[in-house]
Amino acid sequence: MKITQVLFGLTLAFLLAAGANAAKVTIKSNCPRTIWPATLTGDNKAQLSTTGFKLSKGQSRSVVLPAPWSGRFWARTRCSTDASGKFTCITGDCGSGKVECNGKSGAPPATLVEITIAKNSGQDFYDVSNVDGFNVPVSVVPQGGTGDCKKSSCPTNSINTDCQAKFQVKDGSEVVGCKSACTVFNTDRYCCRNAYGTAKTCPPTDYSRFFEKRCPLAYSYAYDDKNSTFTCFSRPDYLITFCP
Repeated sequence: MKITQVLFGLTLAFLLAAGANAAKVTIKSNCPRTIWPATLTGDNKAQLSTTGFKLSKGQSRSVVLPAPWSGRFWARTRCSTDASGKFTCITGDCGSGKVECNGKSGAPPATLVEITIAKNSGQDFYDVSNVDGFNVPVSVVPQGGTGDCKKSSCPTNSINTDCQAKFQVKDGSEVVGCKSACTVFNTDRYCCRNAYGTAKTCPPTDYSRFFEKRCPLAYSYAYDDKNSTFTCFSRPDYLITFCP
């Protein structure tokens, strides 16, 4: 057998193994208005095949996550393109000026779905997070897998409707986002950093409890692990639904 044939066979085997170990994430929108979901790969790794796209109500789109992988998904809302061609959004804007975020993170407030895909079909971790505030309801549900594999969600829009005035993001008179205390005050205490950078020194606050009360399955502050981190084994796929 020629060396080129051997190399081709090894490459094909590697690609097939990687594909078999990959996870598919389907992003669906039930929101009454158009949203623009975005993706961000962490750890300075290569970004996914898409980093931003448009979904109208009832539409969905799937992306493939390699294993291992860690990153986040969120929805951008109230987006538009100006006369110069610059794309911007009122919530979740990633500052790329385009529909694709191209490795840029979304500006708070934005409801996040965070997923860590384990290698070799090990233990995945996933959660819904309001640490960066809230803009739209969302859920994440494993499809298959073994273990707990429970749904994580923040299914209510009451965070926006009950949001205090100084935390509100508005489009006209309508509240379309609710900021976190870290975003508003930018102090170590509310951002769980420096001297407050441990679970012991950064307990819940009245501001984080506002989010916790309305979405107890979602992260309300940085160390809200007990009720907010979910796990699943054996390489499930995932369904993320905005406005479930």
